[in-house]
Amino acid sequence: MKFDKPAGANPIDRMRIVGQPRDRIDGPLKTTGQATYAYEHSDIPTSLYGAVVGAAIAKGRIRAMDVAAAKAAPGVLAVVTALDVGTLEKGDYNTVKLFGGDRVDHYHQAVAVVVAETFEQAQAAAALVKVDYAPEEGRFDLAKALETAKPAKDPNAAPADEVNGVGDFDRAFAAAPVTLDARYTTPDQSHAMMEPFASIAEWEGDQLTLWTSTQMVDWWRSDLAKTLGVAKDKVRVVSPYIGGGFGGKLFLRVDAVLAALAAKVAGRPVKVTLPRPLIANNTTHRPATRQRIRIGCARDGTITAIAHESGSGDQKDGGPEVAVSQTRLLYAGANRLTALRLAVLDLPEGNSMRAPGEAPGMMALEIAMDEMAEKLGMDPIAFRVTNDTQVDPEKPERRFSERQLVRCLTEGAERFGWSHRNAMPGQVRDGRWLVGMGVAAAFRNHVNLKSAARVILGRDGRVTVETDMTDIGTGSYTIIAQTAAEMMGVGLDAVTVRLGDSRFPVSAGSGGQFGAANSTSGVYAACVKLREAVAQRLGFNSAEAAFQGGRVAAGNRTVSLAEAAAAGELVGEGGIEYGNLDETYQLSTFGAHFVEVGVDRYTGVTRVRRMLAMCAAGRILNPKSARSQVIGAMTMGVGGALMEDLAVDTRYGFFVNHDLAGYEVPVHADIPHQEVVFLDEADDKSNPMKAKGVGELGLCGVGAAVANAIYNATGVRVRDYPITLEKHLEQLPAVA
Repeated sequence: MKFDKPAGANPIDRMRIVGQPRDRIDGPLKTTGQATYAYEHSDIPTSLYGAVVGAAIAKGRIRAMDVAAAKAAPGVLAVVTALDVGTLEKGDYNTVKLFGGDRVDHYHQAVAVVVAETFEQAQAAAALVKVDYAPEEGRFDLAKALETAKPAKDPNAAPADEVNGVGDFDRAFAAAPVTLDARYTTPDQSHAMMEPFASIAEWEGDQLTLWTSTQMVDWWRSDLAKTLGVAKDKVRVVSPYIGGGFGGKLFLRVDAVLAALAAKVAGRPVKVTLPRPLIANNTTHRPATRQRIRIGCARDGTITAIAHESGSGDQKDGGPEVAVSQTRLLYAGANRLTALRLAVLDLPEGNSMRAPGEAPGMMALEIAMDEMAEKLGMDPIAFRVTNDTQVDPEKPERRFSERQLVRCLTEGAERFGWSHRNAMPGQVRDGRWLVGMGVAAAFRNHVNLKSAARVILGRDGRVTVETDMTDIGTGSYTIIAQTAAEMMGVGLDAVTVRLGDSRFPVSAGSGGQFGAANSTSGVYAACVKLREAVAQRLGFNSAEAAFQGGRVAAGNRTVSLAEAAAAGELVGEGGIEYGNLDETYQLSTFGAHFVEVGVDRYTGVTRVRRMLAMCAAGRILNPKSARSQVIGAMTMGVGGALMEDLAVDTRYGFFVNHDLAGYEVPVHADIPHQEVVFLDEADDKSNPMKAKGVGELGLCGVGAAVANAIYNATGVRVRDYPITLEKHLEQLPAVA
């Protein structure tokens, strides 16, 4: 199905099942332990265990490896080293190689895997592997590396120029009567998902089956085949349940590669998982940024000039953290400039983490907007509303398909009690607590990706959906079932959803908040095919056939859905592809985050008191699971604002706090009342579901809302995340 014009009325608009707050159908399986995650497949009883050996240097070469003691250890069946396999192909989605050869690109890059009968035997033997390294000097200090870093192209710009501008920023900024020029930093961050990276590999002849934890089944299948040098059709990837990913599981990781190589050598299935230290240093992370924002305004608050420049680091073949993305679209302004710089670092690979670009970019931009509002003597919400735009500021001929930012801000302000905020910082106290409110806009683009599915009507009238779409805890099983149920006119209990298997049609996958809208659109397209097949078998005109209550009706005739499949099951297979509507209209999601904090005036400790997220993100397919996504994102935003920080050892080139004891994330006690409100919106320019993503919108802006609330509470402006107590303690108002 080609989606190349705005969606008209369709069966989804009935919203009898779609759009309703249904419980997750996979919930009982997960809460009772019946959902099988990557490392847990007990139906592979002969599995061996692989323990990964990570490089002890950050850059250099392997001179030699001594594995004799490891091979002689109890229970060991094989040791596979990077020198044994030699140079392997690098996957298309990987920045650096995952395994093979004598080069070390970063700390904890895998150099060997030890295979044994038990997990303990494998771990003990791995400690016996001796590696002789030839270390080389590396680059690990972002601030220093950015001093000589080259400009980088913005991959979101067309063309991907190094500097993107409209008008004459320098002239307009110099002429503006009120200006802001400020710098902000965000740190390296870890995905810290609950389920570690894990894989089980089994070979049957030349056929490889991989049970793993991936957000993108087809990407992994393609890159694993390329890395191993085998045909793609010889590889099957299975990933029905995933315990979190946040972007870290978008791209093939070394656990999959090592499991496959080890299973080949050992002649038996092998399971490999990455311990926490290797998750931080071996896999990807969100790169740190150094950002500069300049805003020039007329005295009435109209932005006349805005510039956002950001620098980040990555391996030599990597790309920049595109922290300027939202600044190109969020606020009006005739004279604009955005630019990126990329420093080459020898740290582990930087790559996608929940809302890449916008998440760290909004952490800076939305502080800058508050700072500018204060300079103007304006309320922060009024300043944002003044500079709203219904068109792309860089391409005024392109309108936003839907943009309800002003409603999110104004209705959120009323709901949150913004009128009670004291605009003078440091004035509101509750015992020992300094209390403040903060706000930030929320923004994240919507991305259209083609997605396919297969929908089967069985003789019993049950509908089965098959697609390689994944569920990373976001509710994919449920919204896909809701889509099929709505389209085929059956109850949710009459639908079975099968996900995460490369034998199924290729979906959009889970990432970039594009999964829900695109995968359900693919299911919609497949259901259209199935409806046509049902109508044809029953002798109905498919344009007139109505599907409801497990029956099909046309004219004065009605037949049960099961009767259509009495002679044999019917199959509808199809997918969604997109035309150029996203060139005619800018597809984005909008929102506003409100936060109230208390800062202990004696210790400087910050406690979040309450939070509100207002979201305008197209049709919400399941308000219950969507709310869960947003409150999870809000929690992640609190972590980014107050505690998350991968500490870099700039001498030896690794992340020091590489476990969940040293890398702090919010716990239940850190998160009080959270409220989520979805505005009524159906975006007919996006897809036939009229839906967009929401899971990353819930993160974008939260950090800045927390920072702005801290400033309102204390009068101390902190521009360097995370906002830990030592950054403002000495500047807090004097204790009486």
